[in-house]
Order: sequence, then structure tokens, then C-alpha cells
Amino acid sequence: MDGYLAVWKKYADFNGRANRREFWTFVLINIVIGMVLVAATGDAANDQPGLLAMLFYLAALLPTIAVSARRLHDTNRSGWWQLVSLVPVVGGLVMLVLYLLSGTPGANRFGEPPAAG
Repeated sequence: MDGYLAVWKKYADFNGRANRREFWTFVLINIVIGMVLVAATGDAANDQPGLLAMLFYLAALLPTIAVSARRLHDTNRSGWWQLVSLVPVVGGLVMLVLYLLSGTPGANRFGEPPAAG
């Protein structure tokens, strides 16, 4: 849970690096929270997520972009690589692979490796 809260503390920090654990903890917990909010406040008959779920997704947008950039920095890539995800189908698969790659050992142009955890 500390990794999840650490991302929120770095709400708009696009500098540095994020290890796989920090990134995937944040992403997976956000998915679970989003699903719970959609189930609790959504309108299934009209396929609407509900106001609370939409507000959560909006609040989580900037930290998601920031932690994604830091995750790419850990693999020695620019955060601008996130734009690849705009390419239908293939872009999402490319980003998934990049997020799954292990970080570069030692320091890279984005700084020292994140603490293991």
C-alpha cells in the first residue's frame, strides 16, 4: 500500500524512475477501485460508470501519466513514448511490453535506480 500512496504523493512528478512494483501496484489498485466504484455508483442499465467513478478516473489521470513516464524512464526511454499508446491495438501492446521490461541496472540519464521494494 505504501507504493500506491507514494505515487499519489508524487502526483505530477515526471522526473526520476519508477520500478515495476510501484507502477503495477498503482495500476492494479486503481483498476480495483474503479471497478468497485462503477459497481457501486454506476447505472448498469444505461452502461454508465457513475459520477463518483468518473471523478476518481479524472483525479487519477495525472498521477497515472506521471508514474507511466517514470516507469519508462526506468527502462531508459522518454516519457513521450506514452504517445505510442494512441496507435490502435498495436500501441497498447507495445506499451504493455515496455512497462513489463526490467529497468536498466545502475544510473541512466534519468537518475539512479529506484529503491527495490
